[in-house]
Amino acid sequence: MTQAPTPTTDTVRRLVRSLLAEGAAAGAGPDVRPVTEGAGHSTWWVGTRHVLGLAPDRDASVRQRRELRLRDLVRPHIAVPVPVSVAHGEWASGLSYTLDTRLPGVSGEEQDVSAVGEADLAGLLTGLRKVPVRQAEALGVPRAAPRSLEALRTAAGHAAGELAAYEFDPARLAQLAAPVAVQLAAQPGPAVLVHHDLKGEHLVVRADGRVRGVLDWTDTVIGDPAEDIGGLAIAVGAPAAVRAATLAGYGARACLRGLWLSRCDTVIRLADRLRGRDDSPLPLLETQLRRAWEAILLERVTDWRDEADEAL
Repeated sequence: MTQAPTPTTDTVRRLVRSLLAEGAAAGAGPDVRPVTEGAGHSTWWVGTRHVLGLAPDRDASVRQRRELRLRDLVRPHIAVPVPVSVAHGEWASGLSYTLDTRLPGVSGEEQDVSAVGEADLAGLLTGLRKVPVRQAEALGVPRAAPRSLEALRTAAGHAAGELAAYEFDPARLAQLAAPVAVQLAAQPGPAVLVHHDLKGEHLVVRADGRVRGVLDWTDTVIGDPAEDIGGLAIAVGAPAAVRAATLAGYGARACLRGLWLSRCDTVIRLADRLRGRDDSPLPLLETQLRRAWEAILLERVTDWRDEADEAL
């Protein structure tokens, strides 16, 4: 098997010169530098107005090409901007690239979301339910079965013992007792489009706390919307995520399911990192654990028989 080439600054600079007119005549061009946030990405800042995404392998190329079409599908439905590609093609044999406009703002890991920003996130969740599933499937977006919260609870229970240094009390997982996990199982109903990787680095936030972009749609699936609620919990904190989901029309069951998905995930991921099985930045995993485990009043709700989200 031929090993994929590694993009260098010179590779990126030559590609950018061929795509952008500015400075081409003089042999110069905009400044290029790698995006350091996020593990495993081949993404480069290009000047102040563009960002270049280079797919590192053929599987990533397939997902990137699908993402370009998916962005056009979701754009009319969601209330939050998504990037626009100004050029796309191959940077090496079989390996794709896209040169996108840079959305104004900074990473959600650097800027808190305001109350109005929570409304932006609610618009995102609302819009995702409106995206025609058949059209998404026609683009190749896969279906994903809902995860078992009971299995995740068990795995998190085994992992919690590794977090003693973080003063994490494994007894906190007792709040998700087996009967509760059963009650919070995914309910029958139509599947919806799920971004499936909503985390701080994929949110573009302005200084006023408005969410002005959602990045990286390569992991999008058709499935359980609680996954996106859980993603928001690790991105903006549990209370803000639940407020946004409630504004989007989700009831207690979906909100609590998403919350517990994120709580179990953060315990497992941090334990994996401490065991050397994950190379994610340790401070990021610590922050995500803290956000997901923020207390919310909704946890006191025990009767969900009349929740509107059972019909979603």
